[in-house]
Amino acid sequence: MTSALTPAELRQQVRSGHFRLPTAGYCGEFAQANLVILPNAHADDFLRFCQRNQKACPLLGVGEAGQWQVPKLGADLDLRTDTPGYYVYRDGLLTEERDRLNDIWQDDLVVFAIGCSFSFEHMLMQAGIVLRHIEQKKNVAMYRTNIPNETAGPFAGNMVVSMRPMKARDAIRAIEITSRFPAVHGAPVHIGNPAEIGIADLARPDFGEAVEIMPDELPVYWACGVTPQEAIRAAKLPFVITHKPGYMLVTDIPNSTLAAY
Repeated sequence: MTSALTPAELRQQVRSGHFRLPTAGYCGEFAQANLVILPNAHADDFLRFCQRNQKACPLLGVGEAGQWQVPKLGADLDLRTDTPGYYVYRDGLLTEERDRLNDIWQDDLVVFAIGCSFSFEHMLMQAGIVLRHIEQKKNVAMYRTNIPNETAGPFAGNMVVSMRPMKARDAIRAIEITSRFPAVHGAPVHIGNPAEIGIADLARPDFGEAVEIMPDELPVYWACGVTPQEAIRAAKLPFVITHKPGYMLVTDIPNSTLAAY
C-alpha cells in the first residue's frame, strides 16, 4: 500500500512516474513541503518575504544556487523529479505544468522548501478529527483571501488559506494541536464566515477541490504555502517554478521534531 511507504520509497515512486496524486494522507509522520524555485538574483528578496510572512511561509530548508539536493530535507532527494507536480510561471503567469524539471533546470536556481499543513493532518486524525478531503480522496480546498502579505522587494500579494470543515469541539482541539507546530503554519488564521477574509464561495476553491460542509460544522482556515504563488504573480518575474498545489515534496523530516513546545 503506497500510504505505508517511507518518504524515500514514495519519492522513488514519484521519480519513476508511478505516483502523480495529491500527497495528503501519505507518510503522515513526516513533514511535507511546498516549493518555490527561482533564480539566485531574486533569492534574497524572497528570503525576506518568507521571514516577514512566517505564518504562510515557514521555511524548512533553503538550497544553494544550482543545488537540487538539499540534505536537510532528505537522503537521495532530487528536487527536479521527486514532487508529483510542478508549475512554471513566466512573467507572473502560469504557463506550464510539468512532472519533472531536468530539461529546464538552471545553474542559478535556488530552492525554498516551505512548511505544509498536510504535515499536521496525521496528528489531527490521531486525535479522532475527521478530515473530509482525505476521507473522500480529494485535494484540500484552498482559497485566495483579502489578508495582505508584507511586501519584500517585488513580492507582495495576499495570503492563500487551506480550509477543513470541523465540528466546533474538533476545531478547538485542532487549534490546540496545530499551535505547537509553527513550522507547518501553526494555528488557524480564521474560523467561520468566509466573507470576512474575502472568500466569496466555498464551493469554488481557487486551488484543490471543494468538500461539503455539514450544518453542524465550521470552516477552519490555515495559512497555506501556496501563498508564494500569489506573490510570484504579483512580482511578474521572468521565470519561477513551484509545486502544483496539493502535490507536495514529502521529506524525511519527522513531524515530531518540528514541535515548538
